[in-house]
Amino acid sequence: MQFFRPEEFRCNCGKCQLGFPDMKHTFLLRLDDARRIAGIPFTVTSSIRCPEWNAKVGGVDSSAHLAGWAADIAATAGPARWKIAMAAQRAGFNRLGIAHTFIHMDCDPNKPSHVIWTY
Repeated sequence: MQFFRPEEFRCNCGKCQLGFPDMKHTFLLRLDDARRIAGIPFTVTSSIRCPEWNAKVGGVDSSAHLAGWAADIAATAGPARWKIAMAAQRAGFNRLGIAHTFIHMDCDPNKPSHVIWTY
């Protein structure tokens, strides 16, 4: 990966061993491509999650984070949100969630595609 370090993909629970090796390779390639297209830094705020952490942060039981198909990228300003969202789509992400402080992107093949939601 050109723009990310493996330690950016650890579960935020601080207890389990989930991390970079558990992320889907296809997802990581697309994320790197999205970062290149956007031309701005991406800060990963959440990636792979263990079931306990997912429940604690209010994730759904079928969250793409649990299987290594998703990440949340910090985005608080409108221009950054635009660049991140457009780059994600161009890189092949077909599921985006827009929140006040982050953009969720995933490409989980087991979920409905071509959707955008808000938090």
